[in-house]
Amino acid sequence: MMKLHSAARSSASFRVRIALALKGLPYEYVPVDLVRGAQLRDDFRGLNPAQLVPVLEHDGAVLTQSLAIIEYLDEKYPQPPLLPHDPLGRAYVRGIALSIACEIHPLNNLRVLRYLVKNLGQDEDAKNAWYRHWVEQGLAQVEAQLVAQGRCGRFVLGDEVTIADVLLVPQIFNARRFDCRLDHVPTVLRIFDACMQLPAFVEAQPNRQPDMPPA
Repeated sequence: MMKLHSAARSSASFRVRIALALKGLPYEYVPVDLVRGAQLRDDFRGLNPAQLVPVLEHDGAVLTQSLAIIEYLDEKYPQPPLLPHDPLGRAYVRGIALSIACEIHPLNNLRVLRYLVKNLGQDEDAKNAWYRHWVEQGLAQVEAQLVAQGRCGRFVLGDEVTIADVLLVPQIFNARRFDCRLDHVPTVLRIFDACMQLPAFVEAQPNRQPDMPPA
C-alpha cells in the first residue's frame, strides 16, 4: 500500500489526497506536524531532504513535490485521467495548475509566513496582509486566464476534472481560512463549488483528516 506523509492543512498535501481519492487508491496516512516542526527532524529529513510535505512512498520509491506526485499517479493509474490527451489541453490545465503552485503558493506557505514574523519582525496583521495581497492578486490572474481562454465548463476544462481543479480547490480553502476577498473571482468560485460536490474533494479536505487540529 502507498504511504502518504501529509499535513491536514497543507495545500500541497491536500492536492495529492484529492488525486488519490479521485483514482480510488488506498494509502496509509502518516501525519506530519508542521507546526511543531516534525518536518525538520532527522528521520523526516532522511525521507525528504527538502523537509516539505507531501511525500509519497510507493513500490520502494520516495516521491516529493505535489505536481510530480500527481503526474506519477496519473501515469501509473491512468483512470480517470487528470491530464487531457491532447497537447493543447494538457498545456492549458498545466498552465492553470502552475499559476497556483508556482505563483501563489510559494509566497504564502508556512515557512514564508514564519520568516516574516520571526526574522523580519512583522506582526500578525502585517503577515495576514501579505498573505491576502498575494492570494487575492494571484487568484485574480487565474480568473483572468480562465475567462480569456474560454475553455471552462463545469470545471477548468469542460466537464472533466483535471489537475487544474485539483490545484484550485486547496488554494480556495486556504484563502477562506485567511479571510481573503474572493468576490472578484466568480469563475474560480463556481468551479470550486462544482468540485466540492464530488466525494473525492470532500473526502480529501482538511477537516476529514486524522491530524486536523480541533476548531
